[in-house]
Amino acid sequence: MSTSVVYLVGFMGAGKSVVGERLAEMLRRPFFDLDREIEKRAAMTIPEIFRYYGEARFRALETEELAHASDLTDAVVALGGGTFCSVENREIVARTGVSVWLDAPLELLFERCCVEAAVRPLFTTREEMAGLLERRRPFYAESALHVMVAGRSADEIAREICSLI
Repeated sequence: MSTSVVYLVGFMGAGKSVVGERLAEMLRRPFFDLDREIEKRAAMTIPEIFRYYGEARFRALETEELAHASDLTDAVVALGGGTFCSVENREIVARTGVSVWLDAPLELLFERCCVEAAVRPLFTTREEMAGLLERRRPFYAESALHVMVAGRSADEIAREICSLI
């Protein structure tokens, strides 16, 4: 399978940014983190966007930035945790590249997100996180490829993705 853009999909804390950087190095492609690009364009952090403008405005910015990223050639793009939940965003991804779901169990995601709770606007309690994950799983499952991440290094995961694409 050959594609111009490899999109990493998954819940917050799944490792999309870390694996994306390693994958981009291995493929000798540029790496783009959609959340970081949104922050640059908006000149504010994602928690600030949520606080001042709300989730709806953030999601609109997310789709705009995804449209820009979809114009890239031979790139690796880490999507935000909710990006792939939008029909429009899934269509953009399917049309311009291949999606790879980085699947991790709730306990691992919760552990990772606890460390970074201040920068994750939708991070709340374990129970709310479990509910959000369950609502998003059907969307993630629409990814072209599925990779389990628990107990594996970023290099191991990136190598598996290389072998799949």
